[in-house]
Amino acid sequence: MEPEISTMSGPGWLTGQVLLAMPTLRDPRFSQSVVFVCAHNEDGAMGLVLNRVLRKPRFGDLMQQLGVEPYPPQRDLPMGQGGPVEDHRGFVLHSADWSAEGSLDVDGTHMLSASMDVLQAIAAGGGPRQARLLLGYAGWGAGQLEEEIWQNSWLTAAADEDLVFDTGYQSKWQRAMAKLKIDPGMLSGDAGRA
Repeated sequence: MEPEISTMSGPGWLTGQVLLAMPTLRDPRFSQSVVFVCAHNEDGAMGLVLNRVLRKPRFGDLMQQLGVEPYPPQRDLPMGQGGPVEDHRGFVLHSADWSAEGSLDVDGTHMLSASMDVLQAIAAGGGPRQARLLLGYAGWGAGQLEEEIWQNSWLTAAADEDLVFDTGYQSKWQRAMAKLKIDPGMLSGDAGRA
């Protein structure tokens, strides 16, 4: 059964989905990237790149800089580069088993928190079961992401826990393509309609 066009064109249809960069997307900020879409509406879209490792600072170092107790943290958190916009700003993408005031329920399964509450809970050994700290984000203006999809720059896929939270960053894009049963070498950069 084919999806209805309206479900793939109205505001919000990308929220909670994963974007996979097409091999023809040559922008080094997004080449072979896997992006979790946190929000999509008529004003644009916001997402977090899931497969760009952030080597420094380390989670413990960042918690010390921010004055988050206890130090050293009782729990470590994988960190990544969430995108080129506001790369000094941190976002915790996490499972829905924990939330605080200001946490955004993305899709009932994933939450987004940008407050110190989540960092303090994780440093103390608690907080959400699954979590990633990402610095920066990817953003698109009104209609921009839809246009990029139309131009064959992105594939969309359902987000699953492995794609969102695992730390196999180097192979995440290839594994996501494989889940869609797509061989990246067989993809064309040409867009069109049947």
